[in-house]
Amino acid sequence: MSDAAPIRIGTRGSLLATTQAGGIADRLRAAGHPAELVIITTDGDTSTAPVAQIGVGVFTTAIRQALRRDECDVAIHSYKDLPTAPEPDLAMAAVPTRVDPRDALVSRDGLVLGELPPGSTVGTSSPRRAAQLRALGLGLEIRPLRGNLDSRLGKVANGELDAVVVARAGLVRIGRTDAVTEALDPVVMLPAPAQGALAVECRADDAELVRILAELDDPSTRAAVDAERAVLATLEAGCTAPLGAIAEVVESIDEDGRIFAELSLRAAAAAEDGSEVIRASAVGPVDRAVELGRNLAAELLELGAAALVNPSGA
Repeated sequence: MSDAAPIRIGTRGSLLATTQAGGIADRLRAAGHPAELVIITTDGDTSTAPVAQIGVGVFTTAIRQALRRDECDVAIHSYKDLPTAPEPDLAMAAVPTRVDPRDALVSRDGLVLGELPPGSTVGTSSPRRAAQLRALGLGLEIRPLRGNLDSRLGKVANGELDAVVVARAGLVRIGRTDAVTEALDPVVMLPAPAQGALAVECRADDAELVRILAELDDPSTRAAVDAERAVLATLEAGCTAPLGAIAEVVESIDEDGRIFAELSLRAAAAAEDGSEVIRASAVGPVDRAVELGRNLAAELLELGAAALVNPSGA
């Protein structure tokens, strides 16, 4: 890639995806690197089936294939959509600063979750959200939900649903936080591993581009996401599994009164019908994020989480 050639950024064509990729392009341009978007259609864009049915990685495979075919130089993903299996020929060049990882309720009449009457219809695309909503015991009727963010919000506006639960980060990125009725605290609903984070990939053999993209990396976000995804990988669960995890870098004080950074990690596995939720938490060194995630996953497995995240035993 010559110095004068724009960096081609591969992305899905939805408003959210192009906004995410456009933000990366803007940062590259600000650093003196010309950039342009390349729109790639994925199977997830052409199917109306639930994500759990059409498969893990459905939104990311086509973009990765385009990257390998040199149809683009960079791939931008919602990190939570990526399978956990490593891709040795691709480099995770940057994990930019994360946007709010919480889930958000968008409901009719400004009702918060606890105010929705029993029998209210709540739409979600996520088995994780559905399981945790059922576990709250509020008597809500959970409905499957597909489509872009605008169409999901529209189902509440037109009265088809009483509420939907979506990632707050998506609403932040498209400027629609006005629609949020309630940001759901992780105590109520643990978000998906890597929710709110972006993955910036390029070909591993393009050392110069790896160097350029590394300027966009946020070490704290990368550590948090590494820990969360290590839980997912160790449990051998896909991105549609009813598993939530969230990590954050926090300040602690040692016995000599010195402040130092640690990584705090929480995770939960829920039965799809909401009948059981298994929770665990841990704190550890920031530079051992993956180990922290694996150890917490092992604790969840000892508590019986395997039967919840993979009830078929496949």
